[in-house]
Amino acid sequence: MIVEERTAAYINSLDRGNTDLLNEIEEEAKKARVPVIRREMQSFLKTLLAAKQPKAILEVGTAVGFSALLLCEYGHPEAHITTIEKYEKRIPLARENFRRAGMEGRITLLEGEAREHLKALKGPFDFVFMDAAKGQYLHFLPQVLGLLAPGGLLVSDNVLQDGDLIESRFAVERRNRTIHSRMREYLYELTHHPELVTSVLPLGDGVTLSVKKEGL
Repeated sequence: MIVEERTAAYINSLDRGNTDLLNEIEEEAKKARVPVIRREMQSFLKTLLAAKQPKAILEVGTAVGFSALLLCEYGHPEAHITTIEKYEKRIPLARENFRRAGMEGRITLLEGEAREHLKALKGPFDFVFMDAAKGQYLHFLPQVLGLLAPGGLLVSDNVLQDGDLIESRFAVERRNRTIHSRMREYLYELTHHPELVTSVLPLGDGVTLSVKKEGL
């Protein structure tokens, strides 16, 4: 837990919540032990959507479709979401959730490896939400930046690994050291990239907000 639990609980208690269907999908996901974005991250995304009003949105990592539906529900009414998922067992659930919400026409679900789809996609996108395999963020970044419009936002979730990222790599479990190293490198790249202005926030499990500079 990055933010003290009581503080997070109080902040989350102020949130106005989501639609009944989104709440239902969130509960179903939790019962099935499928991770969905945390409540504080949901609020953050809704605020960014209200401020930016993006119409072309790319999501890397669909899971059961909760976040894609949140982007649809609280974003611009004409926004279209392109979302990528490779885990075969979750794809039918995501498609069914899109159908339940009546959002099939506004969401394009691409099945398979994100790297391959990112190579083939045509931008620009004015909002990108990165929420896939954490060890792959660094590899996705060059392609994502090529697809991101000048002035566009890149939001990357789960970047601080419940606070483990501030520890020495030797203090984390051996099986997590590769992800630990790659995520540290990803954060350095985001914060030092000449095309980006980035803030790292201790929100949820850690999030970065990057803006692609205009006029480059």
